[in-house]
Amino acid sequence: MTAGAEQAAFGRVATAESAVKETSSSLARRVVLGGIAAYAVIFGGAAVLHFLAFQSARMDLGTMTQTVWATAHGHFMQMTSADGVNMMRFAFHVDPLLALFAPLWWIWPSGVMLVVVQAVAVASGALPVFWLGRKHLRSERAAAHFAFAYLLFPATQFNAFTISTGFHAISLAVPLVLYAIWFLDEERLVPFTVLALLAVATKEEVGAAVGCLGIWYAVRHGKRAAGAAIFVTGTAITLVNFLLVIPHYSPTGASPYERRYTDIGSSPTGILRTVFTDPLAIVHTVATGHKLFYVVLLFGPFLGLWLREPLLFLGAVPDLTINLLSSLNDQTYIAYHWTAGIIPFTVAASVVGAGRIRRDPDQVSLWVLSAAGAVCLFSPIILGRGNVEKVFSASSVRAAKTTALAAIPADVPVSASNQFGAYVAARRYAATFPVIGRAEWAIVDRADPTYTDLAGYRQAIRQLESSPNWSRVLSIRGIEVFRKR
Repeated sequence: MTAGAEQAAFGRVATAESAVKETSSSLARRVVLGGIAAYAVIFGGAAVLHFLAFQSARMDLGTMTQTVWATAHGHFMQMTSADGVNMMRFAFHVDPLLALFAPLWWIWPSGVMLVVVQAVAVASGALPVFWLGRKHLRSERAAAHFAFAYLLFPATQFNAFTISTGFHAISLAVPLVLYAIWFLDEERLVPFTVLALLAVATKEEVGAAVGCLGIWYAVRHGKRAAGAAIFVTGTAITLVNFLLVIPHYSPTGASPYERRYTDIGSSPTGILRTVFTDPLAIVHTVATGHKLFYVVLLFGPFLGLWLREPLLFLGAVPDLTINLLSSLNDQTYIAYHWTAGIIPFTVAASVVGAGRIRRDPDQVSLWVLSAAGAVCLFSPIILGRGNVEKVFSASSVRAAKTTALAAIPADVPVSASNQFGAYVAARRYAATFPVIGRAEWAIVDRADPTYTDLAGYRQAIRQLESSPNWSRVLSIRGIEVFRKR
């Protein structure tokens, strides 16, 4: 064979290999995009069914709905508190991202819009996971494995469809931070800044988490000035939120959630003091079986790979600390939105960390996918499977709730029992029964299962029935509607 013939043969082989790689790459992309689309449809549909089955509640979907409605109607970030007072949302959480939903509200004025956007957004987070995997693992297959591990991960599922609270702005931090990490890793600082600021706008502590990316960027990429700027800016935003914004808008001058930390000092400065004066109090708060199980379920599926890239994982520390130090068990229960500030850093650090292992990336990523698949049945889809029957069966209770809601004028101040709270929230004043405040209408479900003090709840209904100031407008299947005389 002549030299020219050999070169031609090698050229054909190289072309064939390139075509095979391109086909494999294209197939992996299509599989991931198909998985994202299916995931968004399944979880978005499940969230819609949950809403239509009247399983949503005042906290948090109703609160978020009212805030978006108020902003869309010229009352920026206003909401009705649990004690029946209209105030700025910033008295509770600094999540101005909700204001960006106002234009969407003009197009689709329903709480359903919020849960659908949440499902689609969280599903899209698999894209930057795939991109990071393709870059650091140099394998389309391994990248796809990590993308699906992210989707199957129970914490991701419960942020796509939060069966307990419906919607929370912090859940949107999951995809936003992942996109921000990708752009920062690509040294594309303009899109990173946009995505990072959007993520910071989902909750008060996210600034500190995003700021930690500056440390990773300074060390791994050698961009010390830019990394320092990211760290200082993110940390400063969180400090301003905690020390100035929330105290300014809070009626008490402090965060209403400080009571969850009373055993260890309540305020950030008090907790810091406890760390040095009584460290055992911190240990006793954190070292419980419940919290250990939470940590295992939260980090176990990624097989400790995040330890291989600790500087990137550092961003998970702020929310992890907030959750572990809290006396509220819900914060260390993976079925809530409190994992949102932890997920993106754990997943991204695991992907990058896997690239540092001298093993076949396809095999390592398959282990991660298998571990996520082993726990994926702890899912809101499984827990909410009864909603299908509630929506599509001829339910007299559901029909009664629909009739009762239709009896209440759209613009009147109202007090509603918890599970009605999300359905009457699109108005200026919406209190949660038994708080009446300045409500002129009230709607209650005697069988609302979300009240822990059921006897007290029913006593409050009887007081409303016997009050000369109120008249009953409708009573059907345990659903009561009252109007102020």
